Amino acid sequence: MEGSEAVGLVAGALTTASFVPQVIKTWRTRSARDFSLPMLLLFTIGVALWLVYGVMIGSRPVIVPNVITLVLTAYILSVKLRLG
Repeated sequence: MEGSEAVGLVAGALTTASFVPQVIKTWRTRSARDFSLPMLLLFTIGVALWLVYGVMIGSRPVIVPNVITLVLTAYILSVKLRLG
């Protein structure tokens, strides 16, 4: 693994981990009321596009964190749409 790939994986892990507390709070309260729906929609679409880009260029540091972030944000978005 190259140094730049390691930096990318660490950066991706940190930014992805930043969503974990929000997912835990959303899971416990069964509410995503404090989230802006437009922000969640734009962010989820943006993460999905980053994932597509990562696949297109074959970059593991782009693909792995964005797969995980997409799952996390999709969960929060689904709670927002179902429960408010």
